Amino acid sequence: MIITEVLARNSRMYGDEIALIERDPSKGTRVAITWKEFDDIANRTANGLIAKGIRKGDKVIHLMMNCLEWLPSYFGILRTGAWAVPLNFRFMADDIRYCAEIAQAKAILFGEEFVERVDAVKGDLEAISDYIFLGPDHMLPGYAEDFNAFLETGSAQEPPIPLELMDEAALYFTSGTTGTPKPILLTHRNLESACVVENRHHNQTHEDNFLCIPPLYHTGAKMHWFGNLIVGARAVILRGIKPRWILEAVSEEKVTIVWLLVPWAQDILVAIESGEVNLEAYHLDQWRLMHIGAQPVPPSLIKNWKKVFPHHDYDTDYGLSESAGPGCVHLGMENLHKVGAIGIPGFDWECKIVDNDHKELPTGEPGELMVKGPGVMKEYYKNPEATGDTLINGWLLTGDMARLDEDGFIWLVDRKKDVIITGGENIFPVEIEDFLMENQKIHDVAVIGIPDERLGEIVAAIVQPKSGQEMTEEEVLKYSGALPKYKRPRRVFFGNVPRNPTGKIEKPKLRKKYGGFSESLKV
Repeated sequence: MIITEVLARNSRMYGDEIALIERDPSKGTRVAITWKEFDDIANRTANGLIAKGIRKGDKVIHLMMNCLEWLPSYFGILRTGAWAVPLNFRFMADDIRYCAEIAQAKAILFGEEFVERVDAVKGDLEAISDYIFLGPDHMLPGYAEDFNAFLETGSAQEPPIPLELMDEAALYFTSGTTGTPKPILLTHRNLESACVVENRHHNQTHEDNFLCIPPLYHTGAKMHWFGNLIVGARAVILRGIKPRWILEAVSEEKVTIVWLLVPWAQDILVAIESGEVNLEAYHLDQWRLMHIGAQPVPPSLIKNWKKVFPHHDYDTDYGLSESAGPGCVHLGMENLHKVGAIGIPGFDWECKIVDNDHKELPTGEPGELMVKGPGVMKEYYKNPEATGDTLINGWLLTGDMARLDEDGFIWLVDRKKDVIITGGENIFPVEIEDFLMENQKIHDVAVIGIPDERLGEIVAAIVQPKSGQEMTEEEVLKYSGALPKYKRPRRVFFGNVPRNPTGKIEKPKLRKKYGGFSESLKV
């Protein structure tokens, strides 16, 4: 069932029940809408866009911070038959211009946080004829229409636009942390598959409540919420990531499922350990599942989490925007004994580990992970060369190095481009990062290769100690003595570990900052 039809069904079946709640602890606000109101806003958005000339196959940019209107307006775009084009809220003006030009977008919905960036490129966006603004009246640009006034122009009746599963639905741009953002074209079938896979993995029922914290422009957060959408279960959109705010939301809204990124889970444990938050002040018995995705998960983190929350189910979810978000691989709530692995093929997915010639490798040998399933993207839009390099006979090359163990579980080794080659040996940074995260003084860590005249590259660790902890380079090097000699860091730097909004370490930034520290060292 197309996800816009799922929304319409929820409106009919659960119309008066709460669908979405937005909490903004920094402002002390809480607002909510029912499934009927959700559906009505989507229809008014769709009909308003249609009245402006938006037709099936057109593209509409969606540029908002997480808010109550985010999902209804996204569904409204889909109901026109146009492609929704959600953009990363970190994109600068030049990125917005680039994405708009690639998409040849005809309209843009944007929030108050983006006025300056849109102002800067408006003169270059000749294809865009309509600007719809979500924000306070005093910030409304002269060239834009107020979102609430725009909604009043559209009927609350569902527009009679026929949609098919194989129709194009959305254009997602990669985060751009490794270069120019690539446009990923997803179909309605891709989006539908995410609903089914997520629900099969985490067993959401109508009584569940999902806490959404990550940015909705990304496939991860939204596709996890899809598991609630398909059963008409409510969700909470939390604007803020402080541990106290997360626990308050879980307690006060009776949240049952929370998807976290590694740094947020770490912060919660640190806040509990330091006494910043007192668990006895919250009602958390109904919280049944904590799951993490978007990045490798240190096993030590989950061990520590289970000490504090022994009754929680736990799952690791792996995926890409090219696979319509998480779910092509998952650990499984029943496989806690395999923490550290990303897991087994997800529901309706296949996986294999291949060499550079795409030949399947034997158990234990590292190679590139390939996946095949209903979530695989249609293409990299307007980039046939990249599409041809990535889609091989229906299989998606992920760019991630992995290995298969004797029990059939997949272990992520590292990003293919992040492999460090030192003295002819391949080193996978995530293995060293997991090892260093076992140190009780370390809050976060990143491992990169930096140039070396003799060895080609050497291992460097960027260490972010826990608040109040002091560490020295000698201390880190001594701790690393338990590693094989060729895997030990040769340089140690102390500083913050930059992560993008989905929790991935921004290693290009670290290479740029620390890559100049090269010197030949004795092995």
